[in-house]
Amino acid sequence: MAYYHRMGKIPPKRHTQFRQPDGSLYKEELVSSKGFSGIYSNLYHIHNPNEVTSIGEPKPFKWEPAKDHGLKQTHLKTTGVQTTGEDYLSARRILMMNSDVMMGICSPKQRKMDYFFKNADGDELIYIHDGNGLMYSQFGVLEVKKGDYIVIPRTTIYRFEFDEEGPLRLLVIEAKGPIETVKRYRNEIGQLLEHSPYCERDIRPPHELKVEEEKGEYLVQIKKQDMLHQYHYGHSPMDIVGWDGYLYPYALSIYDFEPITGRIHQPPPVHQTFQAWGFVICSFVPRLFDYHPLAIPAPYNHSNIDSDEVLYYAEGEFMSRRGIDRGSFTIHMGGLPHGPHPGTVEKSIGAKSTEEYAVMLDTFKSLYITTDALDFVDENYPMSWTD
Repeated sequence: MAYYHRMGKIPPKRHTQFRQPDGSLYKEELVSSKGFSGIYSNLYHIHNPNEVTSIGEPKPFKWEPAKDHGLKQTHLKTTGVQTTGEDYLSARRILMMNSDVMMGICSPKQRKMDYFFKNADGDELIYIHDGNGLMYSQFGVLEVKKGDYIVIPRTTIYRFEFDEEGPLRLLVIEAKGPIETVKRYRNEIGQLLEHSPYCERDIRPPHELKVEEEKGEYLVQIKKQDMLHQYHYGHSPMDIVGWDGYLYPYALSIYDFEPITGRIHQPPPVHQTFQAWGFVICSFVPRLFDYHPLAIPAPYNHSNIDSDEVLYYAEGEFMSRRGIDRGSFTIHMGGLPHGPHPGTVEKSIGAKSTEEYAVMLDTFKSLYITTDALDFVDENYPMSWTD
């Protein structure tokens, strides 16, 4: 849940007459969640948002679980991947999934989308591992850059334009439920508390309202029920002259997450950044290590009895793991203990800090790797704790 924000021109009262210079009415649209009881925003269009000119044939857009992978600690070696497809949608390679969440990578060859996308199945969280650019939506223009989490509420209509220079690598998470700030870090009216690891100053909403008034042919690909529906409109979805509310896309940089530390090793919930139905997202960032005189900075062995744990390694040296590179995924499945590799515990003693960055997904239902993920499986990883 973000904070209240407004942009552009809006009338003094909701659901009242608001007229264009030619005397016609602006077309009001309420974008609401949980029926009418969740967060929402009111948008004011120049044109009717239902002005569909044609509908093309839908295209399948789904991934299948790998049936024979079984119960294994898993390392997906995606480090060397340069591109995963032609454009933003065809380049998505979902690597793991369950009924609550999907997670994968996206490195498109085309840096600029010539269509808009709307995910009507779920909220999205895009982590920009490499790349910079702009996100255009009906809520305005949002500058995005390396290290950003971009939270995109379902039904947001958007497109990206990324810089042509340098690598482009995205981590994509799709959630069946809303992706929100952490409840225990909010007070009773939703403000982030003083001891939260980030605050509203760190949350970046769209910064500029780009109004596209012209008529024309605009394609919006809509994901619904594992299909991409091809909707053509007679005007741009960015014909908004103003909006206000709590529902909109925003960015939060992993570099603005302030770590919580202690005298002895802190458990993963101190790294939590977002919550959603059936999973949480955590951020591991540079931090001082534990300062008890006998502290062991390396994490202790852990048995997940009710969750699967995924770590996506973004930057730095990961002191509890061997054979892990920038862009690796590790999936530690419930039912098996996991912990530091042999030799890393003793090596960590006396260390004062770490410079690592990683994104963690913890689910409360079993994850399944997909058939797309099989290309990246490190077959030796389950035995890597044998010294």
